[in-house]
Amino acid sequence: MAPDAVLLTSQKFRVLRRQAPGTDGRTRPFDFIAHPGGAIILPLLDGERVVLIRNLRHTLGRELLELPAGTLDPPESPAECARRELEEETGYAAAELAPLLSFQTTPGFCDEVLHAFVATGLRKTAARCEPTERIEPVIMPLGEALGAVMDGRISDGKTIATLLYFERARRP
Repeated sequence: MAPDAVLLTSQKFRVLRRQAPGTDGRTRPFDFIAHPGGAIILPLLDGERVVLIRNLRHTLGRELLELPAGTLDPPESPAECARRELEEETGYAAAELAPLLSFQTTPGFCDEVLHAFVATGLRKTAARCEPTERIEPVIMPLGEALGAVMDGRISDGKTIATLLYFERARRP
């Protein structure tokens, strides 16, 4: 098989073209995003309050209510990324960081794998957002965050998946 052709290289990902076998036996090109992966963090204060962020998403031209998350900076591990992003976006550092799940975000056009963590033992530090980020921490009861998933106030897929998985996993 021929190596992937690089169509675009950006700061956070590459767009590649790969030849894939078709059902008729011929190969055809398909393009996809090669992504280093990322981490998403469910930060818990006193076990029942979650630290979310209100994040201006330039792609959508509006703010979303999300869990803090970010892209791996290779050779950074997912846990290192989670610790860094938690502090940068929320101004909290975690004493404990426990893996929750890993999942593919959009396998139809991207190979990104997101690694979710639960952060506890939080202590206040200082947020250090990137120059293009407009982020505001929002603390709410976990039950309200789950309600925000159900009523559409939270529409971010990675946040929905992580919150619902956590809620289901903690039930006996």
